[in-house]
Amino acid sequence: MKSKILVMLLALSGVALHAQTVEVRDAWVRTAVPGQSGTGAFMSITAKDGAKLVGASSPLAGVAEVHEMKMEGDVMRMRAVPVLDLPAGKTVQLKPGGYHIMLMELKQALPKGSTVPLTLTLRDAKGQESKVALKLPVAATAPGAATAGHAGGHKH
Repeated sequence: MKSKILVMLLALSGVALHAQTVEVRDAWVRTAVPGQSGTGAFMSITAKDGAKLVGASSPLAGVAEVHEMKMEGDVMRMRAVPVLDLPAGKTVQLKPGGYHIMLMELKQALPKGSTVPLTLTLRDAKGQESKVALKLPVAATAPGAATAGHAGGHKH
């Protein structure tokens, strides 16, 4: 009898461990009009014990990839990133002009106020993969951006 209870507790703690090790906040997807083939998904991710973001998928996009935008000289370049490190306890920002999830080959328009299902694939330090299923609101700009503080009022 003890072994059955122990197995149940281990299974429950394993579920709780995956649920509590990664926190996703302020997630959203930029609007896309009919005929637009791609858009971006943005969020803040904190992995309590550290992890790697190794993929993403959405039933509304034929392709979903982690991308990085950065300046190279005077040119802004975007490229796919196969792995994005999520250092233990540090928040990694996926935002316009930086790292983001690129949703390509969109299967429909994404109007403001709709939602997009998105699944993130993570790998922990032991190489175990887990998935985080999200429903992201669609907006033209980051939620709360219109009410953000003005120059000089930002905390660092």
